[in-house]
Amino acid sequence: MAKEFTTANFQQEVLESSTPVLVDFWAEWCGPCRMIAPLIDELHEDFKDQAVIGKVNVDSESDISAKYGITSIPTLLFFKDGEIVDKHVGAASKSQLEEKLKSLI
Repeated sequence: MAKEFTTANFQQEVLESSTPVLVDFWAEWCGPCRMIAPLIDELHEDFKDQAVIGKVNVDSESDISAKYGITSIPTLLFFKDGEIVDKHVGAASKSQLEEKLKSLI
């Protein structure tokens, strides 16, 4: 299962990570978010030694969402060396996300 990023661990887990990080901004009530949730969990398993895959609940972690200007969900941000290097808004296929992750490794 993908990691849960919070204000308590975001700095260390995402911004200070030595590997690429995929952050899924989501909410319980969001249909497309629920649709891609299994894909995010699969990517977490598939890339566990190469990248960090996790989620930010926009309802409970509004500070993080506001900091990154998240206005639509799901929004997927790809970080490398603490910087956003790619972004995808809306549902995506597993192959699309795999391709983006592989380009960062």
